[in-house]
Amino acid sequence: MNNDGKTNPAPATPPPTSPAASSQPPAKSITTDKIAKKFALGISSITDIIAPSYVEVDFSHLKINETYYTTLFVVGYPRYVGPNWLHSLITFDHPLVVSMFVYPTQSKVVLDDLKRKIAEMEATLESEIKKGKVVDPTVQVALDDALSLQAEIAKGAERFFQFGLYITIPAETKDELERITKEVESSLSSLLIISKRAVLEAEEGFKSTLPIFMDKLTVWRNMDTTSLGMTFPFITSSLTMSEGILYGINQSDSSLVIFDRFSLENANMVVLGKSGGGKSFMIKLEVMRQLMVGTEVIIIDPENEYKGIATSFGGEFVEFSGSSPIRINPFDLPVAEEGEDALANNVLNLHTLMRVIMGELTPEEDALLDKAMIQTYQQKGITQDPTTHGNEPPLLEDLYKVLIGMEQESAQTMAFKFEKFIKGSASGIFNSQSNFTFKNKLTVFGIRDLEENLRPVAMYIALDYIWTKIRHEKKKRLLIVDEAWYLIKQKDTAEFIFNFAKRARKYGLGLTTITQDVEDFLATNEGKAIITNSSLQILLKQSPVSVDKLTDIFYLTSGEKHFLLSSGVGEGLFFAGPSHVAVKVLAAEHEKNIIEAR
Repeated sequence: MNNDGKTNPAPATPPPTSPAASSQPPAKSITTDKIAKKFALGISSITDIIAPSYVEVDFSHLKINETYYTTLFVVGYPRYVGPNWLHSLITFDHPLVVSMFVYPTQSKVVLDDLKRKIAEMEATLESEIKKGKVVDPTVQVALDDALSLQAEIAKGAERFFQFGLYITIPAETKDELERITKEVESSLSSLLIISKRAVLEAEEGFKSTLPIFMDKLTVWRNMDTTSLGMTFPFITSSLTMSEGILYGINQSDSSLVIFDRFSLENANMVVLGKSGGGKSFMIKLEVMRQLMVGTEVIIIDPENEYKGIATSFGGEFVEFSGSSPIRINPFDLPVAEEGEDALANNVLNLHTLMRVIMGELTPEEDALLDKAMIQTYQQKGITQDPTTHGNEPPLLEDLYKVLIGMEQESAQTMAFKFEKFIKGSASGIFNSQSNFTFKNKLTVFGIRDLEENLRPVAMYIALDYIWTKIRHEKKKRLLIVDEAWYLIKQKDTAEFIFNFAKRARKYGLGLTTITQDVEDFLATNEGKAIITNSSLQILLKQSPVSVDKLTDIFYLTSGEKHFLLSSGVGEGLFFAGPSHVAVKVLAAEHEKNIIEAR
């Protein structure tokens, strides 16, 4: 092969004939009088203990105890290859023992051989041209490859090696051995790899794939450095770590997908999938398992789906509704860090909240609102002086009264826009002093009973309150925001949740963003940015419209695209950093019972 992944046209070194192998009888048993005497005397060595009871060597296979083995050696390779081109062999759905032998060769010897080979091929082509025959295209291609390789070796850009590839296949029965061998040969043929069985050399083939560094077959192929590097299976589809929680089963090789999201550059995760694809089930399962390893979990729950989990695990369910006794005042001032202006920061947050409530504001309205907020705090004796921040904070109705009292018409208009939070249907929900503090490993904020247009308001207030908690008490936490499209569809809240995703890592937080409205989520710059700022991404069953957009963002293959369209509940693609696998979410029976309990 050359730098473009081409194989070298030089012929493979023919395997030497083994006299012992050719004269080997069809079957034999390996035992010695010495071992027999030792056992008769009750004495045995370590070798005797670990050795099999018997070994039978047949024409093309071995039988060791009750297991059959046969070995394939590779004699032909494709002309073009790419990185990880042996992926299908490494991830074959049956145990295989793959052995690779690499022997460096001297560049001078290779250059001499290439010079001779090039001369032979040039002479062949010239002879055919003189005779008026059509030039054999395979000879011309081999000549071009040889010339290119000769130049690379002469420059020192490439080195030359002899490479041997052997595969031993185990099976419980002879019929199974034949079936699996044909499947492996078929899989190799799809890669344009030519393999042969180690006929009359079954024992040598088996020994060549044992971890004892013995090449008994000596069937080699010339390879350059680049091609050899592409041959090694540095990339696999396995996503199993020694730490973390179980997410599911790898559908490629049936291994466990065990991952610690806090071990990545950030612990953020995005879950995208259509309704009924199994998003909530998977997240509930993760919550249960994260709690078991000591992670604190906070959930923003628009549909009260996680109330049962909170009850089962002794967590706290905080409900936003007119009848709920729990209140959070958005005017609360956080404990300021050194050099931080808590009042100014909270006023900025309140600006965002007001835009969520009232929509876009003109520059005049924004300036009036800022003036009204400062005046509202001043009426409670709160200024930029940190010693005043312990005073009782104002309420939303205090801001309403200040705006009503202003002479400008736009101030009156703004006051009327959030009047329902003071006197109308939403009065009391966001217009009371806070009476809630975090005191549990699992906290769920439920907002199902609010009107549709009030849900983004409640989500923003809850997230702002959570952010204050997170910044001043760093620990390992998960924040789960379900139905995140409520926040993404408005620019101000979209920017807020995006800033959450960027800054979460500094405070030991992992943000999980879940949405079924994939199109709207991907239609915003903030939505795309949240995906790129998440080290974990899980794609469950998708609609035909959504999957096209996901294909562009995640560079999905046609097979992966089809998989997302046809996958069942709880099946999808699990992306972790540069690796991704097809995963099926798996839960124990008792976990299912807890999740399905209402």
